[in-house]
Amino acid sequence: MQITSSAFQEGELIPAKYTCDGENISPPLAWRDAPKNTKTFALIVHDPDAPVGDWVHWVVYHIPGAVAELSERAPATESLPNGAMQGRNDFKKIGYGGPCPPSGTHRYYFRLYALDATLPLHAGATRQDLERAMRGHIVAEAALMGKYRRRT
Repeated sequence: MQITSSAFQEGELIPAKYTCDGENISPPLAWRDAPKNTKTFALIVHDPDAPVGDWVHWVVYHIPGAVAELSERAPATESLPNGAMQGRNDFKKIGYGGPCPPSGTHRYYFRLYALDATLPLHAGATRQDLERAMRGHIVAEAALMGKYRRRT
């Protein structure tokens, strides 16, 4: 399975448009080659370089197995038009919160999980809730890493 973005390539800088220095909107994401037994997908976007520890920027789950993309500018609502649900990020908000590192260049991982089940989660779940619910249901995973450094 592979996850990509038309906004940036693996290991490259995430455009400011998708960060706190720009519009702070979610980037477009697409994936392919998911296992045939995939029922749903889940996505966790996090920054392992944050000074307070691993910082969660976006939690999405219940993405239908037939879906192969998340469009740019996902609304900050509990549910998305495609039926997916969004959780609470470490900004204490539902939806996407873009890169906003206090200093230096940080790495941002967009981790996609193919699952063999629909998880028993309601909107607003945290990363920890999602990871607990995914145990034993991950059939494939893929990651896309982008970097960002604040403008000075």
